Amino acid sequence: MAEGVGAQPQFGRPAPPPQTGWERLRELWRRDERQRYPEEMVNIVKSAFTGGVIGWVYGGLPAFYHARKAFIERSHGELFQNRADAVQSAHQAGLRSFIRYGWRWSWRVAAFVTIFNMVSTGLSVYRNKTTISNFASAGAFTGALFRMHLGLQGLAGGFVFGTAFGIPAGGLLMIMQKLAGETLQEKRNRERRELYEQKLAEWQSRLSVTEVLGQTESNAQGGLEMERARESRSF
Repeated sequence: MAEGVGAQPQFGRPAPPPQTGWERLRELWRRDERQRYPEEMVNIVKSAFTGGVIGWVYGGLPAFYHARKAFIERSHGELFQNRADAVQSAHQAGLRSFIRYGWRWSWRVAAFVTIFNMVSTGLSVYRNKTTISNFASAGAFTGALFRMHLGLQGLAGGFVFGTAFGIPAGGLLMIMQKLAGETLQEKRNRERRELYEQKLAEWQSRLSVTEVLGQTESNAQGGLEMERARESRSF
């Protein structure tokens, strides 16, 4: 009995693609039938990782060279066992600064990129179209969020900086998508439509098979009843 109840939804008409912005946003956080996350979410994670690596290199390398140079300048009067020991100590000082300042830049860049992409992707999914205003709004929001602790002046500065960052970043991303043939939102809509059409065709095929089986069973039942009626008359 429990299996019949659990299998019943499979014979229902497949649900159409999401029509409203909120439905598309909810779908953004769900896995598909193959337990895969939407491509938009995968791209957000990839960009966050890439931003973290770039931030670490941007903040860590200058700190490494500066700390190494400062160590060499401070240690002219110190005695080392040999040249290798001196070089190793200088590298250790640089490595400590690379980790320390690289991490500071890494998490900030990763957080900025993540928030920016989440807001711009959310706006594109909700509005069902990719426009430069989505990226400008996302940049303004992210920049203001990062500078709001500096007061009203910092909030305004972050707003302007974020907008100035979002417009060219969004324009570059849209150009890359156009060169690929379709935007990410257009690709998502096409995949939704194709999946719905495939499920609808499968449902209609199963429905026709079910109707044929039902008709066959009904004919067989009717023939059996007629045969029983003839047998009862013969007696």
